[in-house]
Amino acid sequence: MDRLHAMRLYARIVELGSFTAAADDLGLPRATVTHAIKALEARLGAQLLQRTTRRVRVTSEGKTYYQHCVRLLADVDEVETNFREATLVPRGRLRVDLSAALARLLVIPALPEFLARFPQIELDVGTGDRFVDLVREGVDCALRVGDPGDTGMVGRRIATLPQITVASADYVRRHGKPKTLADLEDGHYAVHWASPTTRRPEPLEFVVGRRRREITLPGRITVNGADAYLACCRAGLGIAQFSHYRIADELADGRMCELLPEVRPPALPMTVLYPPQRQMPARLRVFIDWLVERAALQFGDRGP
Repeated sequence: MDRLHAMRLYARIVELGSFTAAADDLGLPRATVTHAIKALEARLGAQLLQRTTRRVRVTSEGKTYYQHCVRLLADVDEVETNFREATLVPRGRLRVDLSAALARLLVIPALPEFLARFPQIELDVGTGDRFVDLVREGVDCALRVGDPGDTGMVGRRIATLPQITVASADYVRRHGKPKTLADLEDGHYAVHWASPTTRRPEPLEFVVGRRRREITLPGRITVNGADAYLACCRAGLGIAQFSHYRIADELADGRMCELLPEVRPPALPMTVLYPPQRQMPARLRVFIDWLVERAALQFGDRGP
């Protein structure tokens, strides 16, 4: 194995924390990976990794070498990409992660147009609400609604989504329709949404003038999945808050009723996240640009 490939292999072991995971990711036999790292350490005259039964630990020398590897590999990739970009169309496999709702309502219905425009791109689409470590799991980008927090990823906001407070028509028949926030706190219930990160139920939020107000209502059910949250609201188990696009059909046919439209929840950003890199692959660049187009068509707001 030449030095460049050995550096790529070493960097992937550090990122994944496992010889086996790196071997699987790169399609190499485990024995080849082990031999290559032993040869690399012998050539450098330094121990880069300490092996345990479950994971590998990077030594201080290994951390320094990894930082150099990342810079050098980025330079090599940039040079090669610059030469290819002028003649190559976007191609290759692109791994993306979406919430189930965004996949179903925004992205997947329009994928035939994207794939027709870029016939040499293959998509691997993952859906779910869990946190995804893009680097560790080899995901090229993720589309998220809400504050992405400090992920260490590059974030590009592509839309701002209006939120609304709703209840099912059945819930309104049984409990009435609150006209003020004071009414809301008198005999009403919420479906509690628990953050997958903190596991604590989140309060309902409202914008009164220019200020946010939080209200915690009693409730008998708590969920931490977006589909379950919507299903509970549909079943009349309490009041909930959603992006408008999620329940546009239910509002249109009367299954859901908007509550307190004059004090709607704060709008949420929709952001595409991807790992920092000197030269973005063409397949990733065109996919992100396409997401911006889709968001503008769907929501009419690109955001900053």
